Amino acid sequence: MANGNPNSEITSIPRWFYTGAIMALVWNLLGVMAFIRQVVITPEMLAKLPLAEQDLYTTVPLWVTIAFAVAVFSGALASLALIMKKSICYQLFVISFIGVLLQMFHTLCFSNAYDVNGPSATIMPIMAIVIALGLVRFAAKGNNNNWFS
Repeated sequence: MANGNPNSEITSIPRWFYTGAIMALVWNLLGVMAFIRQVVITPEMLAKLPLAEQDLYTTVPLWVTIAFAVAVFSGALASLALIMKKSICYQLFVISFIGVLLQMFHTLCFSNAYDVNGPSATIMPIMAIVIALGLVRFAAKGNNNNWFS
């Protein structure tokens, strides 16, 4: 029984699905690594950064750090569920997407990241939003096509 529908059967999954699922996992594991790097930065490591970057690190509100954690950890779990062809991946990707939106809203609207990092401070957040939305759509496609159990 796929997706709670007793009449649906798991259908054949295209080859590109596995490539996309592995890429999703790699992307989200890179996010986990970035999160860990951000939360374990020591005062000594922080002191080596330019003052403007130090300010970016030290002024991140707690809610943004929580949104970052939700985004990357639920995204990594969703990617694992995607690889295992579990329909829960959709809900996890939606949670991840909400975390990404919250985090990037702060980055784009309230931080001085653009002043510190230039255009990449806009490109990367937009790219993260687009990828997170793409992963939600990818999981939705799998659910709609009965690829998952």
